[in-house]
Amino acid sequence: MASERLEGLTSWHSDWTGLRVAVLGLSVTGFSAADTLTELGAEVLVLSEDASEEYARLVPVIGARLELGPLSEVPAVLKDFAPDVVLASPGFPPSHPVIRWAKENGIALWGDVELAWRVRDKVLRADGTPAEWVLITGTNGKTTTTQLTVTLLDAGGLRAAPCGNIGVPVLDAVRDPGGFDVLVVELSSHQLWYIGQSAPAGQLVPYSATCLNLADDHLVWHGSADAYRAAKAFVYRHTKVACVYNKSDLATLRMVEEADVTEGARAIGFDLGTPGPSDLGVVDGILVDRAFHDDRRHSALELTTVDALRAAGLAAPHVVQNILAASALARSLGVEPADIRDALQTFRMDAHRIEVVAEHHGIRWVDDSKATNPHAAASSLRAYPGAIWIVGGDLKGVDLGDLVAHAGGTAGGAIVIGVDREPVLAAFRRHAPHVPVQEVVPAETGGVMDRVVEIASEMIDGEGTVLLAPAAASFDQFSSYADRGERFATAVREWIGRGSADDADDSPTAH
Repeated sequence: MASERLEGLTSWHSDWTGLRVAVLGLSVTGFSAADTLTELGAEVLVLSEDASEEYARLVPVIGARLELGPLSEVPAVLKDFAPDVVLASPGFPPSHPVIRWAKENGIALWGDVELAWRVRDKVLRADGTPAEWVLITGTNGKTTTTQLTVTLLDAGGLRAAPCGNIGVPVLDAVRDPGGFDVLVVELSSHQLWYIGQSAPAGQLVPYSATCLNLADDHLVWHGSADAYRAAKAFVYRHTKVACVYNKSDLATLRMVEEADVTEGARAIGFDLGTPGPSDLGVVDGILVDRAFHDDRRHSALELTTVDALRAAGLAAPHVVQNILAASALARSLGVEPADIRDALQTFRMDAHRIEVVAEHHGIRWVDDSKATNPHAAASSLRAYPGAIWIVGGDLKGVDLGDLVAHAGGTAGGAIVIGVDREPVLAAFRRHAPHVPVQEVVPAETGGVMDRVVEIASEMIDGEGTVLLAPAAASFDQFSSYADRGERFATAVREWIGRGSADDADDSPTAH
């Protein structure tokens, strides 16, 4: 039977010949899966509504078959193919017709991460074992924590690779001929949902794992907040060594308490307060570890200081939490505190994540365009109380009422952008009527950030911060959150340039 055969496919060296796999989607993930499967000898049918010219050209070259066309209904070509496995890219939600068809017909449903786990022994370490896996998820902070963890592991002498939702398919990391000691796998809730569908042979056994935080997001994809939480919780399943959770977010603690972990796994907490004997935290401005320490009941190990992080641009509270989580994961693999301290001195965050793009005449302009949901925006607002807040975009059905009522109420003013402006404006009227609010209307979309910067410069009272933390997706007016952030930074620089020229003309020494 097909199910019995699938249970035996747990190695690169298993017999994959003739296995019929339908791969849904032809982006970087779908192509990586198709390429891997054809190399293994499987019979592969790729179905996608569209594809780049390069991928469309390469699919037949690697020995797979490509069918482009609508997937709003289950295509006849898929039914005729009679797949043993449907391997879906993360963009396909549980409600998608093809996914429902596969489940209703008892067809195995995989994501690319499950396939990567099954073939993780393609390249082995010096001791003859596959790389260990560290899993990272959360509503916010995943990518920064993944990058931090890799940096800390590298500093500790381990060959580590970031992969998964961070942009490098896990299958590409597994097949890298150089090999790694640790794969640090960033996982979206979409990927975790597919991991949750796996049969016993495909279930991951991570070395350590963390869910950084939890807030409502991707509810349309999952169907409910409970389903979203359940997907996130799969990150801890079968963890061997350390289940790292956020002490200030009880949802992550509940996940650990309810997780079916490997015997001996420890719960390791982190937050910005004084740590207990199994935690990492902050004491008098010093980041400390009391979890991975022989005398953890009576003392702590120093990792770094908030002052040192401030000098590196890493002192925002939510960034410090990410650093503590990454440090916990690195310490679980034996990285020494001194290596963590040294690595953090040179680490820098990616663009559009709490990035100070300019400081001029006492005004700090901060680009956190990556704050695409309320939880992320709240963290930014807490880092910059009193800021002029640029908010709005495509809300994805999320209500900003709580955000405006709490963190948003501390803003010195707000500039509302995007197509979903009215719900945001209504939230301010209802929950924070004391906050001055202006909006940029659709007619100004072409130069939206130019107008935003002009308004912000007029709203700010002397010195202060202007913060782009939209709490919304960008695709209503921009091509991506990066495009939104870059346009903001450009508008700021141009505004400063114009102001500098005016200052020069007005000065007594100008000619």
